[in-house]
Amino acid sequence: MSDNFTIVWEALPFLLGGVGTTLGLVIGALGLGFLLGLPIALLQVYGKKPVTNLLSVYVWFFRGLPVLVLLYLFYFGLFSLVRLNMPAFTAAILVLGLRSSAYQSQLFRGSIRSIGNGQMLAGLSVGMSKTQTIGFIIVPQALRLSIAAWSNEYSIILKDSAIAFAIGVTEILTRGSFISTTTYRPMPVYLTCGVIFLILTYGGLSLLSILEKKTHIPGFGPDSEQKDKR
Repeated sequence: MSDNFTIVWEALPFLLGGVGTTLGLVIGALGLGFLLGLPIALLQVYGKKPVTNLLSVYVWFFRGLPVLVLLYLFYFGLFSLVRLNMPAFTAAILVLGLRSSAYQSQLFRGSIRSIGNGQMLAGLSVGMSKTQTIGFIIVPQALRLSIAAWSNEYSIILKDSAIAFAIGVTEILTRGSFISTTTYRPMPVYLTCGVIFLILTYGGLSLLSILEKKTHIPGFGPDSEQKDKR
């Protein structure tokens, strides 16, 4: 027991050094997923059929393949084919972000569709264009409604980021694997990695929960509907 504690204590600074890389992967992938996912959702709701069909294929592709397959397909396949010398960290963000954009687009699409058509009619009736109504009335409400589901996307990307070790990204799990192969004590090392991931998950979800409460509109959303039924 004392040997395990010693190994964990000595390895902890090295493991914590990977937290920045892991958070970089998560923030980068979430950001890219948001920047792509919101326009995809808007085009799926308001776009013409050829565009929606094309985007449906995009969503189907990135939601249908495992993360590890996508990493290998892009990093060892597509990037090598076009002779694009991309760092593993950047490639991981790109792949995780593209995959996240497919999932986030469906979160945003559901939120957009949950807003009644009366909002669009109200905007048009006061002289706003369709684009202005979407940008200034519908999208802000949809984003607020999406925070709870977006929190789940954060935890998913955080867990998926561990797979980036397969292409050489030195995140938490990669560092844990290096220590376990040198100490021949994998259990305490990987348990420590698990605890770090749990802390990052709980911390991120807590911050997003605060954001959700701060941006909540009284009398608007699922909670208010449940109160009305009572």
